[in-house]
Amino acid sequence: MLGLEKKDFRLLLIVIGLTMLAPFILNPFPEGSEMAQFNAGYPDLMQRFVIFGIFAIGFNILFGLTGYLSFGHAAFLGAGSYAAVWMFKLLSMNVLPAIALSVLIAGLFSLIIGYVSLRRSGIYFSILTLAFAQMSFALAYSVLTPITGGETGLQLALDDPRIFGASQTATGNIPVPALFGLEMRASYEFSIGNWLFTFNAGYYLAAIFLIGSFYLAIRIFRSPFGMMLRAIKSNQTRMSYTGLNARPYTLAAFVISGMYAGLAGGLMASMDPLAGAERMQWTASGEVVLMTILGGAGTLIGPVLGAGMIKYFENIFSKINDTILHGWFAFLPDGLENFVVAIIHPFIGKGWHLTLGLVFMLVVIFLPGGLVQGGQKIAAMFQRKKPEDAKSKATEPAE
Repeated sequence: MLGLEKKDFRLLLIVIGLTMLAPFILNPFPEGSEMAQFNAGYPDLMQRFVIFGIFAIGFNILFGLTGYLSFGHAAFLGAGSYAAVWMFKLLSMNVLPAIALSVLIAGLFSLIIGYVSLRRSGIYFSILTLAFAQMSFALAYSVLTPITGGETGLQLALDDPRIFGASQTATGNIPVPALFGLEMRASYEFSIGNWLFTFNAGYYLAAIFLIGSFYLAIRIFRSPFGMMLRAIKSNQTRMSYTGLNARPYTLAAFVISGMYAGLAGGLMASMDPLAGAERMQWTASGEVVLMTILGGAGTLIGPVLGAGMIKYFENIFSKINDTILHGWFAFLPDGLENFVVAIIHPFIGKGWHLTLGLVFMLVVIFLPGGLVQGGQKIAAMFQRKKPEDAKSKATEPAE
């Protein structure tokens, strides 16, 4: 089906199910309950889940298949965001041309950086990509201020010379990104009892791009091109001895990965038409590395899981404070309650990075294959062992 093997097609269906039903899956607790703070089914966070999932899928094509570790992929994310916002300012508020330009600009940008960086491998390649990303950040932050907006970022304005569409609405406001009239911020709320579910147009557009990106990643992984990338990761020296030149393959993987990052940047700008230099910082590049390793480098669904986990920690877990903890442990005696809260306090709120770091450390030590390996181990525990076939005791006739 769709050119995929049965196992891959089943995995694609799982991703489709998870993305389409996300408003239900991410809101397991009723509104008003003490556990409702763990709900993650609001549009902004759901959009981040899928957009950074796309970013991580693209990075995994480079790192997971070839073993080339890039610390500069945030440069392509930022380039895609800037391209999308400029398309909104100059052409129209339709998100499709903006996303297309984001992918194109990021692809050209990654072609230039990849052509230079891939002259080296190993740690030298990583340092080169980091240097290019930091140079891009510095240019966007200060030197190219007329193009990027500098530290304030690139934003829409009422006097934008938009070719197709009005520069401002009838009420005098700045138009919002839309898909043929359907605004990205448009939402529909559906309630069942004490549960409230939000269906957002922008989220589902990003989810469709995630599904398409995931399908393309499967085809790349299973193609002869993907096999060549695995061979490069396995032993590039041995490949060169056979007469094969690895550079065209690694450059192609680098450009494809950069275009994925550009797509993510374009979607970010489509949901919120603002582009800032902070998206090009080395911390953003390091974040996608953590997502990929945490979920499972070289796996298909691992980067998506890693992106979801980190964004959940960043947006939900970080909001837990002492007041919430006191509410949880109010049943304890006052002295013991305060002691428990004091112990947990460094790991929540602003200290969520510490908890994430511990989780990452445990995953790297005990689950080198990431969350995917953990899921496989849990699934193996519940699998029933098939009884061995009874060996036939019948004697063979003599010749």
